[in-house]
Amino acid sequence: MTLETLALIIMIIVAIILFYAIIAIHDIPYNIAKKRNHPHAEAIHYGGWVSMFTLHAIWPFLWIWATLYHAYRGYGFSDGGAAAAAMTGKLEALETRMDRLEQSAAPEDAEG
Repeated sequence: MTLETLALIIMIIVAIILFYAIIAIHDIPYNIAKKRNHPHAEAIHYGGWVSMFTLHAIWPFLWIWATLYHAYRGYGFSDGGAAAAAMTGKLEALETRMDRLEQSAAPEDAEG
């Protein structure tokens, strides 16, 4: 086996490894989206393949798109006001209950 043949084999192996590494890197946003049950996971997956043909120009946007979504709160841009209003209502109910408990406990302390 000559040195040229060995170099050719090494170059082919490196080319194959790089090919699969590029594919694996472009699947990272899809894997994140799949893990988070993203409603647009397939679109992110197709965007990763398109990104390979656009010289990776849209890959960072796909990564951001995939990481913004959480299954328990969505994108986090909506329903914030409703949740705050619900918490305010619960807080007011607890304060009212606490005031009533303090008023009912006050005469017992004075008699003791």
